[in-house]
Amino acid sequence: MSTRSVVRHERWTLEPDREPDAEPTVYVMECAVCGEASDGSEDYSEGQSWVLKHCGKNPSHRTFREIITRPWRAWRHT
Repeated sequence: MSTRSVVRHERWTLEPDREPDAEPTVYVMECAVCGEASDGSEDYSEGQSWVLKHCGKNPSHRTFREIITRPWRAWRHT
């Protein structure tokens, strides 16, 4: 008995999922000083408003990171 391998190369494409049933893109802002974060929202401006409020309460917290969860899809060319 011998083993036989079959290798098939296929072209794939990766792109953001913009189909009607795709999950939404969600934005979160996180304080790099204390780790506190805004709630996730489909509207990026809500996270920005959270940053300004957080700075008002914590004047020494001036660095933040934006965390974006964006759905992607891969599809094979036929």
